[in-house]
Amino acid sequence: MKLRLTPSGLIAEDSENDRWVLLPGEHDMLAFLAKSPEDRAAAFAAAREPADPSTAGLPFHPRSMRAFMLYESHVIASSRMLVKDFFPAPMWRAVSTFERITGKTFPKLKPNDRFREAPTFYVANHTSVLADGQDMWWPSHTSFLDFELELACVLAKPIADATAEEAVDAVGGWFVLNDWSARDVQADDARRNIFGPVVKSKTFANSIGADVLTADALPDWTQTTGRVRVDGEVWCEGSAANPQHTLGAMLAYCCAGERLDAGDVLSMGTIPGCCGLELDRWIKPGQTVQLEIDQIGTLSNTINPTAVPV
Repeated sequence: MKLRLTPSGLIAEDSENDRWVLLPGEHDMLAFLAKSPEDRAAAFAAAREPADPSTAGLPFHPRSMRAFMLYESHVIASSRMLVKDFFPAPMWRAVSTFERITGKTFPKLKPNDRFREAPTFYVANHTSVLADGQDMWWPSHTSFLDFELELACVLAKPIADATAEEAVDAVGGWFVLNDWSARDVQADDARRNIFGPVVKSKTFANSIGADVLTADALPDWTQTTGRVRVDGEVWCEGSAANPQHTLGAMLAYCCAGERLDAGDVLSMGTIPGCCGLELDRWIKPGQTVQLEIDQIGTLSNTINPTAVPV
């Protein structure tokens, strides 16, 4: 079931009749996701009043946000472009010469063993979240703003020290997420900051799509595909297939020794090939960035240099 939150309440897509309908008495996305599939189906069956999906905003306010990095190809391609565009020239000459001569990936571009041993994530800023259609500002501390197409889920139930199976059962729904990034800042932090490359490069904003697909409607998230359009032009397409870790392992790792609760967001990380850094292609003020994940929906934001941070 696909859902949106509007000022009138929670609405659901009636795909058979090509319309959206208002779910009677439902005003809380997370509470509805916590219901059983049978209860949600009963609410949908009772829906009669047509609804306007264009009035939807943020589907919920995240309680927290964790962003994973699950794809080795994304790590390698992004690292290569960070070196090419932002590191001192001798470093790029060394990398490019090695790869040209050997036909192999420069060893330091590859993730280390820890990447395979445990899920890698950072804690994002859950208080700075844009809705679909909301203008994105140009952050004052970067010259290289970038998008990242990501599939994310939100928990509908609490978990603590859960098994992988128990943890997956807490997932309420899936949605599109844009993990905005400051690439020049990320490169500098990667080289010189003891806390690593996700300090000021990732703390300023994320965007969340209006559409939330219930967990039972997406039995295998690794089969999802998506694309990014900038001013209507397709810049990239990709698939969420073959992540380094399973969803259960990711969730179990996150809740080890701590409690996660309804509203906590976990992003699966950048779909390989679906960020400007990997393309070495950069967005500019005034452009509209639209992210799309098949089965779920789209998420659009226009870069407005006069907009102010949320």
